[in-house]
Amino acid sequence: MSTEILPVEEGLQLDNQLCFKLYAASRAVIRAYKPMLDQLGLTYPQYLAMLVLWEWQQQPPVLPTVKALGERLLLDSGTLTPLLKRLELQGLLQRKRSVSDEREVHLGLTPLGWVLREQVLPLKSQLLCERGIDLDAVAALRRQVGLLLDQFVSSSH
Repeated sequence: MSTEILPVEEGLQLDNQLCFKLYAASRAVIRAYKPMLDQLGLTYPQYLAMLVLWEWQQQPPVLPTVKALGERLLLDSGTLTPLLKRLELQGLLQRKRSVSDEREVHLGLTPLGWVLREQVLPLKSQLLCERGIDLDAVAALRRQVGLLLDQFVSSSH
């Protein structure tokens, strides 16, 4: 048996994998956000949920429910429920069962949850500025990754 090591095909090299680059970039961005989120008392998934709730405060969906939040964040209710319970314990949101369908849980921000938004804006600007992030390049990348995400999500249905 030969002990010769065969060259790895280019398509199988780690540095040629888009999935790895997206994964590593995501982890690096989340790590960069951590000090800001620590100041706010939020985890990254909680921050994402709050972003959606802040959006909904300004332009609410027909039903601001746990299910709608899960669809927006691409998360299941088993992942969302403990996260939302912690945000509720922090006094940032309210969960209320629908009177017409008790399986449906409606979400709303508390005044404290709305005030938190004002604390995020300067911290996020500071985070981007400190790293010298090119906002135009980030916007272009966000559009491209959004298209990629749409393709993967639509093809999985």
